[in-house]
Amino acid sequence: MTSEKRSIATTRTSQWPVPPDSVRYVVPEPLIRVLDRHPLTRDLYPLAFGHYRKAAGHHMHREHHRDNLLIYCTDGSAFLNVDGVPYTVQAGDLLLLPAGASHRYTASPDDPWSLHWVHYTGPLAEEFHQYLGLGRTQPIRQVGRQPRLLVDFNGLLSVRQTGFRARGLIHAANRLRQLLTALPLATEPNPQDRQLDLDTLHNYMREHLESRLTLDQLAELAGLSPAHFATRYRAQTGTSPIQHFLHLKVERACQMLDTSSASFAEISRRLGYDDAYYFSRLFKKVMGRSPSDYRHTPRH
Repeated sequence: MTSEKRSIATTRTSQWPVPPDSVRYVVPEPLIRVLDRHPLTRDLYPLAFGHYRKAAGHHMHREHHRDNLLIYCTDGSAFLNVDGVPYTVQAGDLLLLPAGASHRYTASPDDPWSLHWVHYTGPLAEEFHQYLGLGRTQPIRQVGRQPRLLVDFNGLLSVRQTGFRARGLIHAANRLRQLLTALPLATEPNPQDRQLDLDTLHNYMREHLESRLTLDQLAELAGLSPAHFATRYRAQTGTSPIQHFLHLKVERACQMLDTSSASFAEISRRLGYDDAYYFSRLFKKVMGRSPSDYRHTPRH
């Protein structure tokens, strides 16, 4: 390991105003220095990452940027220029803008793109780009709608609300490695008759039991329109995705009723329902009895 000091890269994200349903996470500069020195992260680490949904008016122009930018377009389209060469980015495209590549991009005014993105740097970045087969002369690859790819991008965002703790960002840096090494496994376009990845979908549901997931959010994870996703899901499982998500919530509520003294109102709040009466009615519809009856029924 060389003792020479290397300059610390920072990044410049677009100034597009982030709406409530989008996320931009920028790593503070003091923590970038930590990542640059730490043996678990110094070879590759993120500088910023996020998810923009229907990014109307989103645009950027960089001439001499020092970091790398990976973008996965999940919906809509955008216009791109890399080193003077024009491209059109569409849903299912993976886009790599390596350090030093002059570029500009603009969301389509008629059908603005939705995108997951990550800025990153480190001595191993070029090795990863060679592994991916992407770079300045081939910045785009069509990989189709890939649920596991979305899970890996969302994994970066799991560092949010940890108070900029170094441990969380060390974890995010290694989630970035996982993302980049998984990409070559996700380069085949998604055929229309491919089965849904139910393991990924159901794991995502279980990880978000405290939320109120919508059909649109689950369909985006599967890379399908809401109507097509609901039809495919029901064909594979015999039920609707939202109904399965509700059953998982009720299952968790039963576990909490069995193992804790928390009130049903508190359990409801933990599972994303401020209206305990409404969730109680859903619970009774699934279980055939009220939460109170369930808690006080002897079981062996």
